[in-house]
Amino acid sequence: MNIRPLYDRIVVKRIEEQETTRNGIVIPDSAKEKSQEGEVMAVGHGKRLEDGKLVGLDVKVGDRILFGRYSGSETKLEGAEYIIIREDEVLGVLAPDANPATRAA
Repeated sequence: MNIRPLYDRIVVKRIEEQETTRNGIVIPDSAKEKSQEGEVMAVGHGKRLEDGKLVGLDVKVGDRILFGRYSGSETKLEGAEYIIIREDEVLGVLAPDANPATRAA
């Protein structure tokens, strides 16, 4: 990827989950809401405080995160869609074994 986010911003690739009904009907993309789960692809150097100190970020590349529905700015690079958000818009980091198939809805 050819983008380096600045300060406390992170680049996230949305994780799309295919949604089906009980009868096995696949719901098309246009009829469902966008996922609020993503994988961190790149992180900035940290947040600059008022006194000039640079504080590192809690998230790191490869983390699976949850973010708000209207968070960040969507952009398209090299044919893939990404979201650039500030770290404070991250709602939580999912545990490494947080498999969507095993999580309760």
